[in-house]
Amino acid sequence: MTKSAPASIRDAVTGDLPAISTLYNHAVRETTAIWNETLSDPQERRRWMGERLAAGFPVLVAEVDGQFAGYGTYGPFRPHEGYRDTVENSVYVTPDLQGRGVGGALLDALIERARAQGLHVMVAGIEAGNAASIALHAARGFTETGRMPEVGQKFGRRLDLVLMQKMLQR
Repeated sequence: MTKSAPASIRDAVTGDLPAISTLYNHAVRETTAIWNETLSDPQERRRWMGERLAAGFPVLVAEVDGQFAGYGTYGPFRPHEGYRDTVENSVYVTPDLQGRGVGGALLDALIERARAQGLHVMVAGIEAGNAASIALHAARGFTETGRMPEVGQKFGRRLDLVLMQKMLQR
């Protein structure tokens, strides 16, 4: 595998929405990284991004050699007030750049933003067969805190959920 240039991370802008939508739809159609089955379009992603930003959550974009390479965000872990200091992250990398540090750069930036916001815990909910995502999170200090067998389904099969978390404030 050829190493790419380091990823640069920045806040997403509306001009990123077509690329974000395309990558999201790839994950919907081709992977179990997201358990949605409904495709998105840039207008829906615009609404989604607006909601994230209005709630004070970042939407970050990674670029490699000036080209879109992925995106990451975090949002509420659960909707109840008692979880206000806990967030759940999402990181997506274009297929051609997976395994080249882009996901790590995005996750590092998300952790930094969450710490700066004074958040206490970051959670990752990962399909149990996604060894790359589990390894990515473990390399950044996330620990597995639970496994939930067959709580999801996609592509005609039942999916297990691995929960991982990282304490942000010590």
